[in-house]
Amino acid sequence: GRLVARRASDEALLVDAVDVRGYAPLRTALAEHLRVVRGVACTADDLVIVASVQQALDLVVRVTLDPGQQVWLEDPGYGGARAVFATHGARIVRVPVDADGLRVDLGVARAPHARLAYVTPGHQAPLGATMAIARRTQLLAWARAERAVIVEDDYDSEYRYEGRPVPALQGLDRAGVVVHLGTFSKTLLPSLRLAYAVVPRGLMAPVLAALSVTARYTPPLLQAALADLIAEGHFARHLRRMRELYAGRRAALLHALEAQLGYAIEVVGASAGLDLAVRLPRAQRDTEVVRRLAAHRIEATALSTLGDANGLELGFAPYSEARLRAGVAILREVLAAMPRATGTAGRAARARAGR
Repeated sequence: GRLVARRASDEALLVDAVDVRGYAPLRTALAEHLRVVRGVACTADDLVIVASVQQALDLVVRVTLDPGQQVWLEDPGYGGARAVFATHGARIVRVPVDADGLRVDLGVARAPHARLAYVTPGHQAPLGATMAIARRTQLLAWARAERAVIVEDDYDSEYRYEGRPVPALQGLDRAGVVVHLGTFSKTLLPSLRLAYAVVPRGLMAPVLAALSVTARYTPPLLQAALADLIAEGHFARHLRRMRELYAGRRAALLHALEAQLGYAIEVVGASAGLDLAVRLPRAQRDTEVVRRLAAHRIEATALSTLGDANGLELGFAPYSEARLRAGVAILREVLAAMPRATGTAGRAARARAGR
């Protein structure tokens, strides 16, 4: 707030023309931040400031895809990306993910000549896997050979609680095939409406041309305040504080899930991000669980609405530890009132419960 107030009296900032790529000092500060924190290889000239990752993805699709061309989409995966591809007439090819991220081999088998691949390698949305280095190398080799574009959505990657920070996929790209997307909606405020794209040199001109006829540019006042926030070190300190706060809330949720539901669910994707996923037995349909939780004013996302999975995506960042524990208690009651797994899986679950 102080930085915005300070910048609000800058007459030149408010009335002068703005570069379509965004406020230059913000791009400079952000390039350095991404280099240090995410291992992204870029300069200010490679960055475009936009209002959201959704807008950035739409721009990339506009200039790279023709209707009917194939795109790889993680399964389960981000619904917003699916909506953009469908709007532009792309043929969506669902590619499964596992503990090592996108199954590149299955993508090649199903659509070897796809034009674009959308991935969340730092923290897969919604299962939370981190793409293994072998998969990253394989994906880059495929894109280079097919002259395809990889869109890397750096989803929640600033918040990692286990292991060493994982550099961005873009940092490994030597062929200019990766478009790296990020947003300040998760690290600062959704209402800030500021995000960015690191665009390969070969795509920059068409991306800027598309931006200039759709949105022109993002308003400069908040860009300038954000540039100051990063350059003066406030943003890095804010991330450290939030990482510590969210780590405590994550630990509280994990402990509650283990204590109250340990044998009944499988937790996945808890090493990073602002949410985690739990897998449910097939007998307990996730959409019905979500419906029953909503009656108790608890929000969750059914994984089946995002792809081939049965489970829940549970957010923890905005909630106190006490509220998280109370929410898990209600989840336990909801699951207890629903049909249980049968057959071998059910017997195994009951055996674990007996132990």
